[in-house]
Amino acid sequence: MPIEEGKTAPAFTLPDQDGNKVALKDFRGQDVIVYFYPRDDTPGCTKEACGFRDSWKTLQKQGVMVLGISADDAEAHTKFRKKYKLPFPLLTDANRKVMEKYGAYGEKMMYGKKTVGVIRSTVWVGPNGKVKKHWAKVANAAKHPDKVLEALSE
Repeated sequence: MPIEEGKTAPAFTLPDQDGNKVALKDFRGQDVIVYFYPRDDTPGCTKEACGFRDSWKTLQKQGVMVLGISADDAEAHTKFRKKYKLPFPLLTDANRKVMEKYGAYGEKMMYGKKTVGVIRSTVWVGPNGKVKKHWAKVANAAKHPDKVLEALSE
């Protein structure tokens, strides 16, 4: 089932960097930005994460939660969060089941070649649990957080 704006976002529960279980339903009643990224501490992923970090105060004022999801383990997430002072949780989807549900894992083009992997994408889940916006393929990781902020402000 592909992600569709206006439809209920697929439920998930994943461990965060500290081993705590985080469920999408925990944030019912507030906007949630769920972003999927390939790997901790790589150039594009770092720019994207730092973009959300730099917008954190604005996002908090708007009552928005950010959840970053990759297949990296808790140790990698902890190092990444600490190194870049990321204020939001990073969740581990080791078997990529949540990524698959969200269309964030599959065939993609990388350097002109077809490959299978994490598709950088973001889903804005509204307070009612429905998808408000889906960025299916994020082309520019560095500029993406600003685009999300723009959409939240409209």
